[in-house]
Amino acid sequence: MGAEQGEWRCGGVRWGAAGPALVWLHPAHGERATPLPAGRPVAFTTGAARRCVGVRRGGRRIPCPVGAEVAYAAVSAQCPECARLDRSHSVAADTALDDPRPYDVYLAWSLPGAVKVGITAAEREGVRLLEQGALSYALLGRGPLMAARRAEAVLGAALSVPDRVPYAAKRAARCPAPAQELRTAELAGLHAQACGLGTLPESLAVLPFAPVHHDTAFHLDRLRPGCGTVVLAPGRTIAGTVAAVAGPDVYLDAADGRQLLVDARQLAGWALAAAAPGAATTAEVLTQPPPAAGPEALF
Repeated sequence: MGAEQGEWRCGGVRWGAAGPALVWLHPAHGERATPLPAGRPVAFTTGAARRCVGVRRGGRRIPCPVGAEVAYAAVSAQCPECARLDRSHSVAADTALDDPRPYDVYLAWSLPGAVKVGITAAEREGVRLLEQGALSYALLGRGPLMAARRAEAVLGAALSVPDRVPYAAKRAARCPAPAQELRTAELAGLHAQACGLGTLPESLAVLPFAPVHHDTAFHLDRLRPGCGTVVLAPGRTIAGTVAAVAGPDVYLDAADGRQLLVDARQLAGWALAAAAPGAATTAEVLTQPPPAAGPEALF
């Protein structure tokens, strides 16, 4: 399988109460994380191949048994076998229906006229919305998993509220971000409609409207129009200073004046070697966003 598989590999961006961090994975040493605050210099060179990151279960990482290679441009950093294993006990795939934890039903705002509904474990305290790159959100209610799932279905059927929004559209809406007043109004209107349906599950405790905005968490004021998207490939260097992180997207201010967008979902699975400070970016940079591909493009 090669010596490279024994190296630390990127696991993508993980959000927490302290903000975003770049996760590192090792088959023998577990996981580590490097915080990604705005202003942090970043310079690295990709390795020879991108490989499957395995499966995360019960707070620990299970490495891919064969170290399968993953396509450079794939949004998912899992091979088909690990992806199937991951979904064999997943709330998103409705295969973890015995989960006893309370769940929140949320309304997420990512672009005008496209509020989506979703659910997340209450104990995550909004981290799921940071991971998705939602600009704003409001909780609708809290209750058992099946009640949350039922509420999600009710909103979809009665109010045509989607449970997915194309990710490219969400990304495009960040710069410039629509005013918080617009986001609040659209969320408030849908929250009121949902509460007035009279068909939400009785075991779902409806929560008062309280919008949350991610402008500061994402550093949206640092984004610039015309950002170039980095294309990852073996032996390419990416360098710059962290300008902002929104969902899985890391924005870097490069030394040549460009602002670069690195999709950390595609960065996951690469072994990364430190590059010299101030190194030039040798990866291809697209001035137009790449075309969406596969079901992952919806998230």
